[in-house]
Amino acid sequence: MTQELNDGLPAREAALALLDAALSRRGGLDEAATTNAFRALEPRERAFARALAMAALRRLGPVDRVLAAKLSKEPPPRVRNLLRLGATQAFFLDVPAFAAVATTVELAGANKTSRPFKGLVNAVLRGLLRDGPPADDPAALVPPWLYARWTGAWGQDDARALAAVVAEEPATDLSLKPGTDVAALAELIEADVLPGDTLRTRRRGDVAAWPAFEDGTWWVQDAAAAIPARLLDAKPGETAVDLCAAPGGKTLQLAGTGAAVVAVDRSASRLKRVSENLARIGLTAEVVAADAATWADERTFDAVLLDAPCSATGTFRRHPDVLWAARPGDIASLATVQSALLDSAAQRTAPGGRMVYCVCSLEPEEGEAQVEAFLTRHPEFSLSPIAAGEGGAPEASLTPRGTLRLLPHHREGGQDGFFAARFVKAA
Repeated sequence: MTQELNDGLPAREAALALLDAALSRRGGLDEAATTNAFRALEPRERAFARALAMAALRRLGPVDRVLAAKLSKEPPPRVRNLLRLGATQAFFLDVPAFAAVATTVELAGANKTSRPFKGLVNAVLRGLLRDGPPADDPAALVPPWLYARWTGAWGQDDARALAAVVAEEPATDLSLKPGTDVAALAELIEADVLPGDTLRTRRRGDVAAWPAFEDGTWWVQDAAAAIPARLLDAKPGETAVDLCAAPGGKTLQLAGTGAAVVAVDRSASRLKRVSENLARIGLTAEVVAADAATWADERTFDAVLLDAPCSATGTFRRHPDVLWAARPGDIASLATVQSALLDSAAQRTAPGGRMVYCVCSLEPEEGEAQVEAFLTRHPEFSLSPIAAGEGGAPEASLTPRGTLRLLPHHREGGQDGFFAARFVKAA
């Protein structure tokens, strides 16, 4: 093996660790990326390791499908993941086929668990190369049970279209501090201006090094995630609360309106990031560490935003691991949590006030079904229909009920999957 290939082994070993963590537990990839071993890599190696792991997760279904034809029995997890990474490099990254095979075989030999499988790894990868890349089938990009749910909920055409987005590497969306010269910043940061004045850029690398970051001019926030706070239309002199606030993008939006904002989240560690972002942007909000469902505070607010914990299946563009970490039972248990949070949010909405409920989920039980159940439990609330294009939402995302079902393919270049509904409380 050449020295060049040897130089790439630490990055590939790190990618293997990231992939294993991502498939072992929810949020595992981000957690693994904070370890000392990962941080000890050179920046170029870290970037390659993360890119390789993410590419493997985006193409996990098609790769596993072609591997199934080559494996007579299931190998150890390390071997399975090595094969996934080797196939991903060969078919979906700009890595020469010989390097993809050679480095994967070398990694197999570097560990006692996978060492006996070096020959298998070599034979399987070479066989895949002879066969050619996996068939282009969007349905294969999603676990079968989840794709079946999406087909039942949204129909075959929409299910295929949103599944196809899984394979696409997303751009980065930015929300802007009020008063920012949108056109000037878009030119500076090489971005397109989306409806609602979200900026979308294809820049890569450390966002903290991008223009105007230190000035507190913008923060990273998906175009779809920026819509719910706009629907509240909070104004100076009003009071607003962001329940389940971390990581804080919506808190920043609400604080930027001039309203008096309270940000509530049960995670004190995640709220630290909210406070840091408020300070960087130059905005203020009261930050409270508490469970929003049981928060012992009797205040009511003119504007209430509830971005509830959910299965997060709509975030697969940046977190493809959520598709493979999700389980059917998660959706029902999370729906129970969402109902309790909605009841708490209702109590905190002042008479005549507005409430927006949203989830970054593609599952109807966490969106549309929650709305109907909530209105049954709380006749003092009614839906406040959302208008076409309001908040920067694509018109295709507006439902006949006046809620938003933001599917990833509704916006050119993609967006996170979200559901949002707006309510008003009787005066």
